[in-house]
Amino acid sequence: MSWVNDPQAWIALATLTLLEIVLGIDNIIFISILVGRLPEHQRNKGRVIGLGLAMITRILLLLSLAWVMTLTAPLFVVLEQEISGRDLILILGGLFLLGKSVHEIHNSLETEEGSAKVAAVASFGAILAQIAVIDIVFSLDSVITAVGMADHVAVMIIAVMIAVGVMMLAAKPIGDFVDSHPTIKMLALSFLILVGVALLGEGFDMHIPKGYIYFAMAFSFGVEILNLRVRKKNREKAELEKQAEG
Repeated sequence: MSWVNDPQAWIALATLTLLEIVLGIDNIIFISILVGRLPEHQRNKGRVIGLGLAMITRILLLLSLAWVMTLTAPLFVVLEQEISGRDLILILGGLFLLGKSVHEIHNSLETEEGSAKVAAVASFGAILAQIAVIDIVFSLDSVITAVGMADHVAVMIIAVMIAVGVMMLAAKPIGDFVDSHPTIKMLALSFLILVGVALLGEGFDMHIPKGYIYFAMAFSFGVEILNLRVRKKNREKAELEKQAEG
């Protein structure tokens, strides 16, 4: 606990906590979309358990730093490209994220006899299994970032716990907002496709700064919020005109 009296450690804790929250945005979106397939009474439980799994995964990886660092050693070569354990996890995770996001978009757009097709309700265990798989990918990226920013494992673990606590508070409002606005859900799924492409790029040593992806998503989200406000005003105007005519 010697780090408690070190001002640099506290600065690292604050910075790392903020960064973990930012890096957890894609995790929250993925979990929110998945639990949307659950019955209403199970959704909040699914969010909490899903984020709890994310926290446990991150802490276990932090406690296994020596093993995590060995993941950067090359395992084999493909087309003159060295592939390490970390690269393999990122590539598989990126493919999983791409496949899952495209599947969810297909389910959202698929129509049957001119009406929206009702999405099949998934089992609680199946949803948790999918969350656990993608948590490993997101956690690996998060842990490697933490190792580069802080010198004390305790600081890293506390930062992860605080960040996941904030994510748990934000998960339900975000999930409810995404569920109630289909266009926002489509944007979120598009965002996850971008993240999947970025993970694939990272796996093949083609680094795509996440700042570009977050900026693109933030800009698109801002435009869609304006569209939602315009549509709301148009509905209210139409209702007033209808009442006046009546």
